[in-house]
Amino acid sequence: MQKRSEDWHPADVIAALRRRGTTLAALSRQAGLSSSTLANALSRPWPKGEWLIAEAIEVHPAEIWPSRYYDPQTHLLLDRKKRIRSPAGDEKRKQDPASA
Repeated sequence: MQKRSEDWHPADVIAALRRRGTTLAALSRQAGLSSSTLANALSRPWPKGEWLIAEAIEVHPAEIWPSRYYDPQTHLLLDRKKRIRSPAGDEKRKQDPASA
């Protein structure tokens, strides 16, 4: 089991996806993204990508990236899912650029 303060190594994330019968590129394409897009979540915070990967592995993203999901002072779980833009919100911004 990973220590709470230690993020998984990117190779461990890739191996977990392979054990589930998929790859990072395949998961990217299934989500309608370029095949290399989800790789960004391995090296930098990106809530949408983190959730896509975590759901494929069937764990919470905080288990994979505790440094991104726990407050460093309080050690409480942060709600980063609300930072993901919804498709409906994207459509509204396209229709009304002044609201962005």
